[in-house]
Amino acid sequence: MNKTTIVAFLLLTSNTLFANSITSEINAIESEWANIYYNKNKATNPSNYQALLTKTQQLSKSHYKATGFIIWQAIIISSNAAHQPPFTALESINTAKTLLESAIQDHPAALEGAAFTILGTLYYMTPGWPISFGNNKKAETLLKKGLKINPKSIDANYFYASYLLSIDKLNEAVKFFKLALNQPARANQTFADQQLQKEAHIALLDTYSRIRTSRLINFIALFSSQQIAQDNFFIKKLSKIYTHI
Repeated sequence: MNKTTIVAFLLLTSNTLFANSITSEINAIESEWANIYYNKNKATNPSNYQALLTKTQQLSKSHYKATGFIIWQAIIISSNAAHQPPFTALESINTAKTLLESAIQDHPAALEGAAFTILGTLYYMTPGWPISFGNNKKAETLLKKGLKINPKSIDANYFYASYLLSIDKLNEAVKFFKLALNQPARANQTFADQQLQKEAHIALLDTYSRIRTSRLINFIALFSSQQIAQDNFFIKKLSKIYTHI
């Protein structure tokens, strides 16, 4: 093995070890986040999210340009926003938005397009102008980009389905909730994926319920409109009779 080959081998090995180290650390962050997020007692305690955010920020500084840590900062900040007062929450969401936009600019495919999915979710869940930046059109564009990068992602399918549900596209929402449920959980994030799939299952049942209700309302409306037409015909007929009396 000549010197050039040895140098190349060492570079390749060090890059692989570096990548494996980052992946391991990101997985640890996600596992800790899932433990907080899905445990309602922990989620309502700001110190839990803050401790995890501080750890993620430190890792981000240690691994320059590792976009995954930027994305996880945004996820932690936006998750904690749900437990903050309204104005503080809006500031947090804006901070998360800036981080996600930065991540997309630096490495769009990082974490298999997660930045697009999370940013798209913020766009449809956040109030629109003049309160904040919420925008359904932008939300849909971003969510579709996340799905295009990773069509087998539980998160990408779930959040796109959730968006469709929010704009009353019920039948389309069913399709993507089913796709989220049919994906296998990741071996290194079984807990997080299974918890999200539980939410997808609940949302799917709710969607079916809304579809049934919508059909019933449409049926009643159709029946009522026919009844009204019959009543109007009867009233007109009576009017003609009485005008000749």
